[in-house]
Amino acid sequence: MNRNPQQEEGVFKPAQNPGPSDNQQAGFHSSSALSPPFFLLGTHQPGWLATSKVPLFISDRRLCVYRNLPRAVAPWALDSGAFSELAIHGNWDHGPSPLQYVERIRKYQRQTGKLLWAAQQDWMCEPFILARTELSVAEHQARTVENFCTLKRLAPELPIIPVVQGWEVTDYVRCVELYRAAGVDLTKEPLVGVGSVCRRQASGEVQDILLALHRLGVSRLHGFGVKAQGLKRYGHLLASADSMAWSMAARRGLRLKGCTGHANCANCPRFALRWRRRMLVACGAEDQVMKQGGGRGQFLTGSNVWKEAIENETTENRAMTVER
Repeated sequence: MNRNPQQEEGVFKPAQNPGPSDNQQAGFHSSSALSPPFFLLGTHQPGWLATSKVPLFISDRRLCVYRNLPRAVAPWALDSGAFSELAIHGNWDHGPSPLQYVERIRKYQRQTGKLLWAAQQDWMCEPFILARTELSVAEHQARTVENFCTLKRLAPELPIIPVVQGWEVTDYVRCVELYRAAGVDLTKEPLVGVGSVCRRQASGEVQDILLALHRLGVSRLHGFGVKAQGLKRYGHLLASADSMAWSMAARRGLRLKGCTGHANCANCPRFALRWRRRMLVACGAEDQVMKQGGGRGQFLTGSNVWKEAIENETTENRAMTVER
């Protein structure tokens, strides 16, 4: 039986000569093509892994508390939970050690399956995070590079991706050099995360950062927290992106008509599907709506909740395609 490379575990294992063909085989677009990036739907509901046919982005902070891990039915990626650790505690002292983190990743690979990659335990450089840690951008970058090197030394076989951190364009250029000085050539990494961009994802600053990285040869990039506005502006510079902005929008807004059993739609599969589909269509990525599941194919029908979401969304999906 032929297997879809996109659904293989650890598709981002380092290759000697990674290139656009590698990304295409893994389900990612070549950074040189003017096409939308591969999109991962963020959610703080790890249980969706067992039913969702669309690629998900799940935080280790949420998944690690499960005694019985869900078995994934579609590819997914792991967020280290770095933002929450630093925003809440100002350090990584309360989070998993590098050794504990790689042990968790191995467990997720073994029991949940279909893991595309895991983000390293990086240090964001947003001004309010710096105020929380009382450290400099340079120190955050140094700790980010050190962490990646430690993780790869502990588990070279795991698909852990490095993250470039900074705030100004020159910071990101310096971060690439820090990695190089530590023996890590980011131009040869299958995927590199770009941190500290989600809260300014619609600005010209992020595009300038991505262009600077491309000029350095670091072109297979993942944009953390990049949604519609950012994807429209510089999506062609990204190999992949994730966002769970839908949950915040649902929390602040009215419950969708027809939804019952919850005060708002912040954890609602119907709202999540609707938001994801509208965003992909708006960004010209209808192919992902179809390839990753459209309408009835987006979730396994294992419960009435999913059946209701699927039935309600099928008609809306068709309407949105026609409207566009």
